[in-house]
Amino acid sequence: MRTRPTSTHPAAFLDRDGTINVDTHYPRHPDDVALVPGAAEAIARLNAAGIPVIVVSNQSGIGRGYLTLADYERVRLRLDELLAAHGARVDATYICPHAPPESPDEPSCECRKPGTLLYRNAATDHAIDLSRSWFIGDRWRDIAAALALDGRGILVPGRETPDDDIRRARRDMIVEPTLGKAVERVIADCGGS
Repeated sequence: MRTRPTSTHPAAFLDRDGTINVDTHYPRHPDDVALVPGAAEAIARLNAAGIPVIVVSNQSGIGRGYLTLADYERVRLRLDELLAAHGARVDATYICPHAPPESPDEPSCECRKPGTLLYRNAATDHAIDLSRSWFIGDRWRDIAAALALDGRGILVPGRETPDDDIRRARRDMIVEPTLGKAVERVIADCGGS
C-alpha cells in the first residue's frame, strides 16, 4: 500500500504522444520517435526550475495488440535519449496499457485518461500536491483530470486536436500554442525562473 508523504510540491504532468514527441500513432520502433520542436527545451526549463516532470500516457496500442510492452520500453528509452541530448529528463512515467472500452456502456479502467488513478499514484510516489500541479497535453482527456483533482490544465493543440477539445479548454482551462509557452506559465505560477 502506498503511503502519502507529509511534504508535497507541484509537478508538471505531460502527455507523451503529440505533446513531447510527434504522434506517429502507436510507435513500435525507436526510429519512430521524433521530438515536437521545442519540447526538449521546455522540459529542460522545468527541470532547471526544480518542477518534477511526470509523463502520464494512454498506451492502448499495447492492449490492442499493435505493440508489446517491450516495444513500448524501447520507444520510451529512445525518447529519454533524445531528451537527454538536449539536457532534459522525465522524472517518472506512468502508462495505461489497456484498450478503451468497446462500447460507450462499458466502463473504462481507472488508469485510462481522463481517469485519475495514475496521477494519484504519482502524487503518492513523488510527494506531489495535485491541487498545485499542472496537466498539459494535446487532447482534452490529457488535461481533464485537472478538474477532478483541483489542478490546472493547459491544452497545447496539435494538428490532430479536435476542435471540440480546443473550445472546451478555452472555456474551462487554458490554451497555449506551444509546450514552451505552457511551461512559461507553469514556471511563473510555481515561482521559478
